[in-house]
Amino acid sequence: MGFGIVKRSVSIAGHRTSISLEEPFWASLREIAERDKISIQALIGRIDAERGEQNLSSAIRVFVLTDLRHRLSTPPSNGTSPL
Repeated sequence: MGFGIVKRSVSIAGHRTSISLEEPFWASLREIAERDKISIQALIGRIDAERGEQNLSSAIRVFVLTDLRHRLSTPPSNGTSPL
């Protein structure tokens, strides 16, 4: 299951930075952004603002994992799977 690292450039708080993540994390970020009706860049900006001293790539991975855990532990209101 070799997922390679994908490096992308984004603008956060007015400056450009590169973020390296495995493709499944990029895909999850896209899904979360679509669900929350915001851009991926805005979502990354929110994660960046809340990460403290943590590395941004690590903060994104933890954010995605936390979101997944929350969805799995919250019963769906419409009777469908949370995923």
